[in-house]
Amino acid sequence: MNVREAVLTVDETQPSLLEHGPSLIERATRTASVAAADADGVDRDARFPHKAFDAARDQKLLGVMIPVEFGGFGASIYDVTDICYTLGRACASTAMIYAMHQTKVACVIRHGHGIPWMETMMRRVARDQWLLASSTTEGQNGGNIRASAAAVDHAGDTVSLVRDATVISYGAQADGLVTIARRATEAAASDQVLLALAKDDYSLKQTQGWETLGMRGTCSTGFELKVDCPADRVFPEAYDKIHAQTMTPFAHLCWSSTWAGIAAASVTRAQAFVRKAARTSGGQMPPAAAHFTAAKMSLAKLRALIAANLDGFARAEHDERALGSLDFQSSITLLKVQASELAVETVMHAMRTAGLSGYRNDGEFTMGRHLRDVLSSPIMINNDRILANAATSTLMSGVPTSLRD
Repeated sequence: MNVREAVLTVDETQPSLLEHGPSLIERATRTASVAAADADGVDRDARFPHKAFDAARDQKLLGVMIPVEFGGFGASIYDVTDICYTLGRACASTAMIYAMHQTKVACVIRHGHGIPWMETMMRRVARDQWLLASSTTEGQNGGNIRASAAAVDHAGDTVSLVRDATVISYGAQADGLVTIARRATEAAASDQVLLALAKDDYSLKQTQGWETLGMRGTCSTGFELKVDCPADRVFPEAYDKIHAQTMTPFAHLCWSSTWAGIAAASVTRAQAFVRKAARTSGGQMPPAAAHFTAAKMSLAKLRALIAANLDGFARAEHDERALGSLDFQSSITLLKVQASELAVETVMHAMRTAGLSGYRNDGEFTMGRHLRDVLSSPIMINNDRILANAATSTLMSGVPTSLRD
């Protein structure tokens, strides 16, 4: 089944769930207001942002991408990334959890059509606002999610799996889980399948804590994951196709939009600082005002980069050949590297604009949380690993002969 066949289309005869209610961005703004009010406490205590996700559920944000026929809004990748950006401006942990959840939802939508269990999961995400966690990091493989040690064990109509999951973000708070494993005990590490699990299908035993510099509210602790469930929890399609067509594009677009939100929040604070400083000094700009210009320019480049990749994915979204092309895969993979570096650069310029006022943790212009959160971006699937893996493919890709190629 190709992506075009797998993607569920909206029945145009059914009324939109948004026709008589708030728009998606209004729902996101309401959720962001709650998230912002709790963000410092979430960061300080390294606790899951329960208040933000209570609000997100009230606003039906967890199932926005679910097709209308299964109870959702049928939202696009543009809608979802806008929500990630809006939440990122309020609370980075909330936005990153939302981004990871939507990436897993996208896999279920785009590769689960016609599979009763996957369609049931879609309905539960839309109706009950299930939150889906992700388990891709395993043992000593770090961020190499294209090789699995744990294997699925098949026994008739059931499967089992034991996985040393060194990181499962918000695993203890999730209603379901999407995880990767080797297809069978005799399969190669790269011969992988994806499983979509309800909470009753698995158990978690915590093995590591989560005491980190930033993104503290994601609660990305380590667990021993034990799975015992019906075999229909396994996607029929090989993971390599799901990874290229859905997992990587949605992850990199949603993560980047989250980081852009963090960067935008820091620029907003830097702007407020410059304006206040100018007012109190008779219109004279503060010494580091040039850094504010640099921050605005860096944010503009970041947003343009994401917008270009969003348009590229939207054009290729239902074209399996285009999604698998060298140019698209290189662009969407390197988006993560470029966006993370630009986000860090933007926040650093914003902090230098405000100087000590941005460096402090106890003032109206503080940017410590923003900086600590955004510093996670280059090491979340390490940029060095991505660049090393991309070296061969980028060497094979041609150099454009015109500006608009």
